[in-house]
Amino acid sequence: MLKVEFLGENDEILVVTLNRPEVLNAMNTQLLEERLELFREQAYNESLRCVVITGAGDKAFSTGGDLKERNGMSNSNWRRQHQIIEELVLLTRDFPVPVIAAVEGYALAGGCELALSADFIIASETAVFGLSEALRGILPGGGGLQNLSRAIGIRRAKELIYTGRKINAALAYEWGMVNRVVPKGKALETAIEIAKEITESAPMAVRAAKVSINKGSDTDFHTAYALDIAAYNLLVTSEDRLEGVAAFNEKRKPKWKNR
Repeated sequence: MLKVEFLGENDEILVVTLNRPEVLNAMNTQLLEERLELFREQAYNESLRCVVITGAGDKAFSTGGDLKERNGMSNSNWRRQHQIIEELVLLTRDFPVPVIAAVEGYALAGGCELALSADFIIASETAVFGLSEALRGILPGGGGLQNLSRAIGIRRAKELIYTGRKINAALAYEWGMVNRVVPKGKALETAIEIAKEITESAPMAVRAAKVSINKGSDTDFHTAYALDIAAYNLLVTSEDRLEGVAAFNEKRKPKWKNR
């Protein structure tokens, strides 16, 4: 269900592929459980610097929950499955290192929500985004209501959620939902290139920046700035701060110790 690959000399980049191309990478219970186990485990991997999530094939990142599996599913089994999804939403959004979504083709319903849970999205020109749950009698339950409105603004998000309308990569970029639009077949390659750039930065600094930005965006400026300064003061006393300054003056690449 999941394809997992580590890249880099120290396996610092993790590429996670939703590997069900025959059903447009729709997510069934098994795939969700595998992803939950993987993210729980890798959250404690101190060598990890970035995660890239993508879908197998070029037709879809993911079209969301597997509706064939859900057809006739009991309420109790539906709730159990959704408990997994709820934990995954928070695990992905709050994962210690950056998470990049590389989107080719359809990213719909839960697939769109997964992409929105990442730190940012690299989209192929073929990408199509949409939250169609209202057309199926439910709501986006994987963080989509909150993450979409934060990405593109409340009024635009309301229109898309109320109507279930899909948007293409160009409009998603114009509205601030995705960071880059790249040629067909290049989303994963571009995301990995960015992941490699991230590994050049000090790991403690990147982790601290993610926490401060995520938590700070949900509060007022003064409280958020206090988070920034707390992280800043912690990094000032780190060995990596000394190494970063020394490497600059010695005109060499820093050797981060993550401490």
